[in-house]
Amino acid sequence: MYRILKIGMDVHSKNFTLCAMEPVIGSEDRIFANIQVEPDCKNILKFIDNLKEKLGSDDEYDIECGYEAGCLGYSLYKKLTAAGVKCVILAPTTMMTQKGVRIKTDARDAVLIAQCLSYGTYKAVYIPTEEDESVKEYIRMRDDHKTALKKVKQQINAFCMRHGFIYDGSKWTIAHLKWLKTLALSPVLQETLNEYMASYDEQTAKSKDLMLELKNLHRRKSTPKR
Repeated sequence: MYRILKIGMDVHSKNFTLCAMEPVIGSEDRIFANIQVEPDCKNILKFIDNLKEKLGSDDEYDIECGYEAGCLGYSLYKKLTAAGVKCVILAPTTMMTQKGVRIKTDARDAVLIAQCLSYGTYKAVYIPTEEDESVKEYIRMRDDHKTALKKVKQQINAFCMRHGFIYDGSKWTIAHLKWLKTLALSPVLQETLNEYMASYDEQTAKSKDLMLELKNLHRRKSTPKR
């Protein structure tokens, strides 16, 4: 016998509430369990195994789990799919609502999620691919360099002000950079400024290279594979 089961999961950092439902066309949906377990993916897998054993281990099952987007992010999704269990993350604002129900409980939320899964009354959250995550990390790294460039600019500005050098025009233009090279400084102060400027040049070049490489990454990602 082929059976379709939807498992709504109301997930929190302290507990998971699981509701197993079998949608039945033209009749009331069958709810086989609505229980609370410790917040561990292994407990969900155990719940599924126990459910199969209870309903009939010889049957064939199409099982899908789902939970609202929230504090767990994609972590539970990744663990379940890695274990071979279908899972979706529901966008909360797209989910069907229960009319007349004012008291919000974990058990009711789990039932609602199971119903949304059963009748498709939701939109799934986009799950980033490994490539998406890699690009995101690359952007974080690029932004770290941009922050480092901003910091060294602030350090150079502060250095100039401490020693009475004020530039009236627009800063970090070609004219400003030429002005910095004309400052009359003692050997030690000149060496200090030189080090700051070396850092500025390095971070400026790095930021430009990283921006170019990011464009190339996006270009390669959007180019269809042959």
